[in-house]
This record gives sequence, C-alpha cells and structure tokens, in this order.
Amino acid sequence: MITRKTSSRLAKAASGIAAAALCSVAFLAQAESASERVGSATKVFTELAADKDNGLPINLLNKAVCVIILPSVKKAGFIVGAQYGQGVMNCRSGEKFDGPWSAPIMMRSSGGSFGLQIGGQATDFVIIVMNEAGARSVMKGNAKLGAETSIAAGPVGKAAEASTTATMQAQMLSYSRSKGVFGGVSLSGSSLAPDNGDNEELYGKKVSAQEIFTGSVPAPPSASGLTAALEQTSPKKLEDKAKENEK
Repeated sequence: MITRKTSSRLAKAASGIAAAALCSVAFLAQAESASERVGSATKVFTELAADKDNGLPINLLNKAVCVIILPSVKKAGFIVGAQYGQGVMNCRSGEKFDGPWSAPIMMRSSGGSFGLQIGGQATDFVIIVMNEAGARSVMKGNAKLGAETSIAAGPVGKAAEASTTATMQAQMLSYSRSKGVFGGVSLSGSSLAPDNGDNEELYGKKVSAQEIFTGSVPAPPSASGLTAALEQTSPKKLEDKAKENEK
C-alpha cells in the first residue's frame, strides 16, 4: 500500500529525474555553436523542401509568415521524458510579414512529457507559423504552444492540399522527422522563445529578436545559405484564398 508520504517521495524523485534529464540534454545541445546550428537547420530545410511527395508542404509554406527549424532535438528517456532543443526562426520581413525572408533568430524550445520512454533519440522539428499573431508571440518569448498560441499537427502529402478548416485556423503547424520518417506531430505543452545567448554569439553583440527581424543588425555570413534556400523555395507569400473570401 502506497502511503501519502511514499507518494510524495516518488513525486519528488520523478521531478529530480526530469530536471537532471533536461540539464543533460541542454548540455549536449550547447556543444554545437550557433553558426553550426544554422548550418544544421539549413540542411534539414533543404532536404525536406526537396522531397515533393513526403516532405515539407510548399503550398503551406507559401502562405506562412515564419518557419522554425529545430534540428536534432534530443530527448533523454528515463521514467520521465525531457526535451530541449535549439534552432532558428526565419520570418518574412515587413510590417505585414510579406517581404523577403529575414535573417535567422536563434531559438530554444523546452517541454517535458511524462510516460515510459526508454532510450534517447534525436528528432528534427519544423514549425510553420501561419499568421502574424503567432510570430509576434514567439518573438516576445516563452510562447506556450497550445495555450498562448494555437498549434496543430501539420498535414503532409495529399492531406496538405485538402487541409481542413480546423487545421488551417491554427497559428502554427508542427512536423517532425525521426529516422527518416516525416509527418505531423503535436507539440502542445512545449515552449518556444528566442535564445538570447545564441543570438549574441551569432551576431557578435546583444540583440533582440525584433532587431534581427527588422534588419537593424546585418545578417552573419553563416545565415546566407538558409536565407537563400527559403527565397528559392518560397520567394513570395501567397494569400490564403479562403481567408480572402471571408473579407
């Protein structure tokens, strides 16, 4: 019979394991420099954009205002699973998010999921931000996905061409790629925020997400590959016809 005292001890132990797991994963993520992380994000985007059948839906990217790429997010598996990821967010420039792609804003994500998870794995995550409110929420920092911002598992393949109204009303669409398999995934409960340390490292000084977005600081050379790939894949934002008809 489990007493209240024993239950309390188990809860504290689980919390301790979760904290330890998150710290160890964060340490592993820090091993990669900011510029190397931009390179990793470029590789992930290029590979997924090139797969016309089972990759990133370009028709949805064409309607998006930002794209967030978190390459090789680590998950430490014990009794409690903890995730910690770092990556980049590129947005279309301009007040209405309809201009050329901006320089990358370094990002960090975190989130814990309770359950039996054995072993560790690295997963690439891609989040397509579909409207200005979602983009600004992330730039402000610590956006709680599913709370402050709505998010849904993104459709792929033919499903992306016939997306439901409920899916398209979400501010963000999320995807994952693990062991070569790409598909929509729910990230509700995770948090996203600019990574101030990485942004300072990449740009050589303390700089805010808003300053990067508005072009107040020059883009570093390491960012040219990702920006070029985005411009080539989705050079112009297309208006959602369904939303236009609602006006």
